[in-house]
Amino acid sequence: MINKKLTAWERLSIARSPQRPTSLDYIKLIFKDFFELHGDRNFRDDKALIGGIAFLGEMPVTVIGIQKGKNLKENLETNFGSLHPEGYRKALRLMKQAEKFKRPVICFINTAGAYCGVGAEERGQGEAIAKNLIEMSMLKVPIISIIIGEGGSGGAIGLANSDRVWMLENSVYSVLSPEGFASILFKDPSKSKEVAELMEITSFDLLEKGVIEKIIPEPKGGAEKDVVSVANNIKKELVEELNILLNMNIDELLNARYARFRKFGKLEIS
Repeated sequence: MINKKLTAWERLSIARSPQRPTSLDYIKLIFKDFFELHGDRNFRDDKALIGGIAFLGEMPVTVIGIQKGKNLKENLETNFGSLHPEGYRKALRLMKQAEKFKRPVICFINTAGAYCGVGAEERGQGEAIAKNLIEMSMLKVPIISIIIGEGGSGGAIGLANSDRVWMLENSVYSVLSPEGFASILFKDPSKSKEVAELMEITSFDLLEKGVIEKIIPEPKGGAEKDVVSVANNIKKELVEELNILLNMNIDELLNARYARFRKFGKLEIS
């Protein structure tokens, strides 16, 4: 049962909960025989990005997820879910492999944003995200992206140039955090709760605007209250949607993906 009564800030707080189920939690519950692959074949393996091959029922798929930790040790290992350039390059390597073997791609997104450290910039953070956008727009297999927590800025969109973008009920998707918005616009981060409403970052706001296609319900209090039920809902929706997308020929798929993103230039700003 979807609850529309929570404020944007309340949903953001749930999305940021340390107990929020991670990409790996969902992968273990939704797919079988997940075989993780590592490295970008260029610099190193980014532990903030997990990905590999699995089965959705009897269907082989490529699964990619941004991974956060549930404690300090895990978050230090995964850089709090903020990808380095090699994370985006690893994701692209797996997507191109999926295209070669005609496997659909499923992405789980949970990040406050891409890592903005000096090393990441030196290794081409902006280029890595931009290349993902270009390559995903032309990838000749279905792509579904699901925002399971925070979907922050280019860090999220680098894995969301997809045929379908879905959000869990209490996830958020925005160009930057409310804290960043308040600091830039009002020079006052204490106004974060106020501007969270203005930014229209919730799943309900974005479904209404056509930015996403589907909301996955969560139990009261967040997905961690019954992660198995949430995972089963995601699995059911994935099977149904992939059956539709796989019945489209390549030209139909790519044209529809192109049209999906072109329409955003026509959205009215309230």
